[in-house]
Order: sequence, then C-alpha cells, then structure tokens
Amino acid sequence: MGRKSLIALILAASGAILSPAGALADTKDGVDAWTRGDFAGAVREWQAAAARGDSDALYNLGEAYRVGKGVPRDLAKAEEYFGRAAAMGHLQASDTYGVLLFQRGERQRALPFIRAAADRGDPRAQYFLGIAHFNGDLVPKDWVRAYALVSLAHQQNLPQAASALAQMDQHIPMAQRQQAVALAADLQAQADATRARQLAAVDLGAQVPTGTVPARPRPAPAPAPVRGPSVASASEAASTAGRAAETSSPATAGADYTVRRPPPVATTTPPPAPRPVAVVTPPPAPAPVPKPAPAPAASGKWRVQLGAFGQPGNADALWSRVKGRPELAGKPRLNVKAGTVTRLQAGGFSTEGEARAACGKLKAAGFDCSVVAG
Repeated sequence: MGRKSLIALILAASGAILSPAGALADTKDGVDAWTRGDFAGAVREWQAAAARGDSDALYNLGEAYRVGKGVPRDLAKAEEYFGRAAAMGHLQASDTYGVLLFQRGERQRALPFIRAAADRGDPRAQYFLGIAHFNGDLVPKDWVRAYALVSLAHQQNLPQAASALAQMDQHIPMAQRQQAVALAADLQAQADATRARQLAAVDLGAQVPTGTVPARPRPAPAPAPVRGPSVASASEAASTAGRAAETSSPATAGADYTVRRPPPVATTTPPPAPRPVAVVTPPPAPAPVPKPAPAPAASGKWRVQLGAFGQPGNADALWSRVKGRPELAGKPRLNVKAGTVTRLQAGGFSTEGEARAACGKLKAAGFDCSVVAG
C-alpha cells in the first residue's frame, strides 16, 4: 500500500503472510517468522510494532486472531485490531472491519465501511450492498444497481453471487438487467480509479477516510422479515460471504488492492436452468487482436449479445475466444457503442429462436449472453 506498508495477505492453502520490502523491522520480522511457521513468534513481533502505532502490524494481528494462528481464534479481538488500523487509514483493515461488523449484526454501523469497500471493488462488499439494494434493506430498493453490484462480485468469482443472480433473474425485468450491464461497466471503471487514487494517497502519506470506528455495543436485534421477493436476508449474505472470505485466495477475497480485476461481463437474460457456480481462474491476457474489418450485412435482425465493455480491447479478447465456436459460425461481429460502453454482439440470426438456441449453447459452455433484436 505505501512505501513502508505491509500488504499482509493470509493464503488459505499455505497460511503464509507475504510482505513487500520496506516494512518496519518488527513487522517484517513477524512476516518472516510467520512464513517459517513460527506463528507465536510472529505475533510477538507484531505486538511490539503495534504498540508503536504501526497500522500494518495492527492489521496482521487482526488476521492472526481471525484465523487463530499464534493466538486463540477471537473475532472480537480481530475486530478491535482491524478497527484500530482502519482508524489510521489502512484500506484492507477497513474493508475487513466492515465485514466483521456486518457479520455480527451491526449492519447500520458497517454500512459506511461496506460502501467504501464496494467503491474500491471488494467483491464481498459489492455482494452485501447488491443484496441490500435488491431487498430495500438499509438502502433504497434499486434493482438495476443490485444486479450490477452482484454481477461484479460474480465476475470476481465470489461463489454465492452466482446463485443470487439466478434468483434475481426470476424477478428483475429484462430492461432493468440490460441497464445493469452498462452500470456494471461504469462501476468497475469508477472502482479502478478510486482504488488507484487512494493507494496513491496512502503512498504519499495522506489519510484516506475509511469511516468512523464505533465502540463495540451489544449485538443489534434481528431485523424484521423483508416483504416481497428477497434473494437473501442480510444475515445470510453476511454468513455466506464471510465464509468465502475465509477460504478464498486474496485475489478473490477482495483483500489485494494491487491486483487489477477483469472487467465485468454481467448477464442480461435468465438462463434456461439455474446458473452453475463457475469459479475459474481468469486466463492470461491474450495478445492484442487486430481490429476486425467492418461486419458484412446480416441476413437476419436477431443478435446474440456477448457482453458490454468499457475497454474495447476486452471485447476483442472475448471475441477471440468465441468466434470459432460452431453456434457462431459465419455470424458477423458487431460493435454497438452505448456511451462509453462497447456492446459486443454476433449478428445475422434469422429468428429469435435461432438466436436463443445459440445463446443457450454458449451458456452451457460457460459464456454469458443475451438475445436482442437489431
């Protein structure tokens, strides 16, 4: 995060905490001890650095208490350390602090942290906020924003986002889901810019607002049932996303702000069957693809829309993956501009049924798509 900052990320597979060069001596010594498996020694080093007000050491102690290595597992103490680091402007601590507040029922107090984390692209926070906007719980009911936020969490492979989208497909009209495609691209671009700006501010020693850290009160009473269609209660959302945070890698748990996430490709039409949870590692970025020649005249007005992108190069990358598929054989590529977003489409389908059949096969192969009229 900064020149003296430690980005301490706990890997579920190995339990290792990694550190960039330039951390304070005690903090770095603690990281080295943790990597050797000396968890108790690591905690002792971080306690010394934390006593001198080092926010990275506070964050690392919070992680140690969260997973129970070197110390007994204690979420209350973990929350305390995350809160102290968050008050000092530590972005990762702020995001995890908001998640812990949300999990124990302090949803109103957690909301500023959840909003800030979602604005930086944290998939757990995007999922929480999307569910809240769908149910009209804590925030205004807004199905377009709800679908866009949960789609972004899905694109970062947060597992429970897939089932939430499948349930949303049953309630949110097609027109609103299509609006969510463009909104998701805009939100992703804003998150990238916000994350870069705040990291630069931390690097220069500036304080980044992370919200007010509240005292730990008694747990709030359970919320009243939500009327109308509901994807999940707030408590269910917190529980499932919390479990994902404990078992996912840093790239998918939303803790690593130096990793640029792939742009979202939100679904815009309900699948014929519930969408499977596909947690896959994004492939390496392909070599630049030359801009295609103008598409030949389509023989039919129906099209299959493959996604909407803020960066045209991402549309090129997706087309290179799907253009050889038999269901798109002989179909011209169409780039449809909508403001700053490029909608990638394959045209030339004679009937709506033909387009839907092609889209169904693409979905079965793991690609998102929708059918539109030209």
